[in-house]
Amino acid sequence: MMFQMRWRTILPQQCVLLVTCLLINLEGVPIDIDKTKVQGEPHVEGAKIETPDTGLYYDEYLKQVIDVLETDKHFREKLQTADIEEIKSGKLSKELDLVSHHVRTRLDELKRQEVARLRMLIKAKMDSFQDTGIDHQALLKQFEHLNHQNPDTFESKDLDMLIKAATSDLENYDKTRHDEFKKYEMLKEHERREYLKTLNEEKRREEESKYEEMKKKHGDHPKVNHPGSKDQLKEVWEESDGLDPNDFNPKTFFKLHDVNNDGFLDEQELEALFTKELEKVYDPKNEEDDMVEMEEERLRMREHVMNEIDVNKDRLVTLHEFLKATEKKEFLEPDSWETLDQQQVFTEEELKEFETHILQQEDELQKKAENLQQQKEELQRQHDQLQAQKQELQQVMEQRKLQQGSSLSGPAGELKFQPPGEHQVGNAQNHLAGDQPLLPGHIPVQETAAGSDHVQIHP
Repeated sequence: MMFQMRWRTILPQQCVLLVTCLLINLEGVPIDIDKTKVQGEPHVEGAKIETPDTGLYYDEYLKQVIDVLETDKHFREKLQTADIEEIKSGKLSKELDLVSHHVRTRLDELKRQEVARLRMLIKAKMDSFQDTGIDHQALLKQFEHLNHQNPDTFESKDLDMLIKAATSDLENYDKTRHDEFKKYEMLKEHERREYLKTLNEEKRREEESKYEEMKKKHGDHPKVNHPGSKDQLKEVWEESDGLDPNDFNPKTFFKLHDVNNDGFLDEQELEALFTKELEKVYDPKNEEDDMVEMEEERLRMREHVMNEIDVNKDRLVTLHEFLKATEKKEFLEPDSWETLDQQQVFTEEELKEFETHILQQEDELQKKAENLQQQKEELQRQHDQLQAQKQELQQVMEQRKLQQGSSLSGPAGELKFQPPGEHQVGNAQNHLAGDQPLLPGHIPVQETAAGSDHVQIHP
């Protein structure tokens, strides 16, 4: 357990995944349960919770590598004495050369599986564009979490690249989420305006009036406490924890909401503290409340608290940092908190630029659709030609069969048949009838009037 806590203490400073997500082996409890009633429950040794998805496209590979490294005693011991700079510089990665053969073999297998998976993704993408002659080796360069030049074995360089890639990607994860949310809001507004264009004047006024009414209804909610303030935490203490607000104690509060007892409040544990505040503004049953906006609000609250409390910017809040924050003036007398509906998510200029981009995409899709339609029509034309040729060939074959059948039958359809002897006699008679000279030695056969055959020999 010391190893798990040490790992979580080090890497989170730049990589939430390696700390808060991958190596937690303690069972957590929801924050809306009174923890004072569950503290006496025995801990199951070796119990492991399902780690949350990091959102990285190589999330499963990263988790599997960490799980395998945990099994090596030497690597575990080195990690306990390592600091963040050793990890970031790649010094810790060199310790991979000293892990057991069994661990290295398992890591090699994981890497080969990951390379195979990436190649399948590349092939699927190329197939969608009907491309051929795929250079997998060149395309693998776009993936920075492994060494593509050596697809068969897991080396220290692979561990170094994996840590750096996860660190960088997770640092940009929140920004990416904000950008995606802005696009979501602009698309929603774009579709609303486009829909209004399809309505007559009366219907348009009705829709505009309904829209304003829903905005007003959404904004009509109880006061939202400033995230991380005393008022906000006391509300959680009273309503979620079921404790007397007069007995509020920051240290006890911290331990209650450190759900896995590792000595830190990570980002997930912090976000759970804001549920009560969010429920004041958002209800999934209400048409005017957008749950996508609620998650963006949760993200904003967590970032704000982290910026205020997380002094060393390691994306974790220690007990010391938490208690220091409760001594600040802002903790007791915070400014009012502005929710999303009180802020401008995007400007008109940004919306126009977004709409221009949408139009360009629609034009490209239209051209692709027209091209596909032309290809479809050409394929249909070729199909029709082949069908016509097939029918014509069948007719020719049937005519030939009929001609061959008629040459072997008489006028009434009877089958013509001549024994071999008659065929020869007939030829001889034809020669006589035509007064053609007989070849020397030829003996003709003649019939008498009585019908008897007489052979006459001419010298």
